[in-house]
Amino acid sequence: MPKHKLRVIPLGGLGEIGRNMLVLEYGEDLMVIDAGVMFPEDDMLGIDLVIPDMSYVIERANKVRGVVITHGHEDHIGSLPFLLSKVPAPVYATRLTAGLITVKLKEHKLLDSATLNVIQPGDEVKLGAAFRLQFFSVCHSIPDGIGIAVNTPVGTVVHTGDFKLDHTPVDGKLTDFPTLARLGSQGVLLLLSDSTRAEVPGYTPSESEISLAMERVIGEAEGRVIVATFASLISRVQQVVDAAVKQDRKVAVLGRSMVNNVRMATEMGYLKVPPGAMVRAEDITKLPAHQIVIVLTGSQGEPTSVLARLANGDHKQLHIHNGDTVLISASAIPGNERLVHRTIDNLFKKGANVIYQDVAKVHVSGHASQEELKMMISLVRPRYFVPVHGEYRQLKMHGRLAQSLGVPEENVFVLENGQVLELGRNSARITNKVPAGYVYVDGLGVGDVSHLVLRDRRLLAQDGVLVVVIAIDSQTGKVASKPDIVSRGFVYMRESEELIEEARELVTTNLDHGSDHLAERGFINSKIKDILSRFIYERTKRRPMILPVVLEV
Repeated sequence: MPKHKLRVIPLGGLGEIGRNMLVLEYGEDLMVIDAGVMFPEDDMLGIDLVIPDMSYVIERANKVRGVVITHGHEDHIGSLPFLLSKVPAPVYATRLTAGLITVKLKEHKLLDSATLNVIQPGDEVKLGAAFRLQFFSVCHSIPDGIGIAVNTPVGTVVHTGDFKLDHTPVDGKLTDFPTLARLGSQGVLLLLSDSTRAEVPGYTPSESEISLAMERVIGEAEGRVIVATFASLISRVQQVVDAAVKQDRKVAVLGRSMVNNVRMATEMGYLKVPPGAMVRAEDITKLPAHQIVIVLTGSQGEPTSVLARLANGDHKQLHIHNGDTVLISASAIPGNERLVHRTIDNLFKKGANVIYQDVAKVHVSGHASQEELKMMISLVRPRYFVPVHGEYRQLKMHGRLAQSLGVPEENVFVLENGQVLELGRNSARITNKVPAGYVYVDGLGVGDVSHLVLRDRRLLAQDGVLVVVIAIDSQTGKVASKPDIVSRGFVYMRESEELIEEARELVTTNLDHGSDHLAERGFINSKIKDILSRFIYERTKRRPMILPVVLEV
């Protein structure tokens, strides 16, 4: 009889797209599956990345037996450096995924201290006394994706990773149906399955369909072709290279992460580039426009990406010309639609012909649709089912699919990040909740920007700030002189002199009448805020942030 319950704890990736991270814990052993990032939403002003709250894992660092990464996309490896800086656990990943992780760890100066183990489908790994892992291949939009079967004292847990059932994948590696069927026949306690396309009927098209569209677009373009995609989407880069070579064009790569990943994938043999097919970015201008294809980052409209800078006209090396064809080979991540659309608009304004998913088949999803999800559940035949990797409606739809295939309603758990599912051999229940909120990365700061700081940023963005500098006589507590008032983002000072002068008079008059309390700086601050807030709102119907600065003279 098992001594403990198996604890399944999602720390990210549920109710959202990205930030994927899951913990399995049994007794004194703990393992982590994936450690990803999420793109910031529109209202997360100034934020570069959003990562999971890893405090639960960090507090149990001595129990962590390993971190297993299912594939090399940012939403699965992006927060790994932040985890490894606190928890020096061994990492297990396939060869290409390990290569992408190596690039990332080099950037964070963590490569020398990290223990990176390369595994492949079919391998078995033991983590602590509780976990014995088997890896199986799955198709996704990047080579070397894996799923994981974790044998635990209470039963087998299967985690699909991101997957689809592509019969003609670019790298030729199929999803491992025989292993999934064998696991199902042996008995699976819990299935954790990718839910990203649980709302979409039918089957997801094959990656190979894009190759024909790429060839057509590149063949028909009269000028340069600029292709924007994810830096980790090595299969897509291969398709661009193949199409360019067929159309007698040279390929150049722009963007630090794209350059690093392409170099790594080429050296490792995952990206096959014929001799002479690739040219340096600085040689782009030396070739005729009809002989060039440029691959770069920015498919999500990220403000600092190469594509966004091209759209805004502020890239040093490259500029959009009339006759350029820009092909965006990615779908907008939920929350990024506005950035993507703005980038497309700006590219059109600069004279480019922009081709994107809404107008041509230049992208297919790497995630399974409903019929493929049903097939996964039917092969594995789990007792309990937890949909993962998706927004809440997608998780809910996936749960209903499982029920339609015979999984009892009470055995389907649509979890939220932080909820703890405890499993025995014949039992499953949600017990408690652990911290699993957003941790914001802003520049070099990790976690030092809270939701309160973001609230202040939103207020500043809405109505600006009014700084009130006032001198108080330290002996008498009286106002020494009229305050100076500085506006930033509220009103233009030169055109609002009358309003500012009235505000100065109002502060001076009101503070002079309350001299009994003027020795307390906190009282002065709150009084200035109250006086000006009411006055400003009455006059302008705006609510700028008011920052009093009190000086004693």
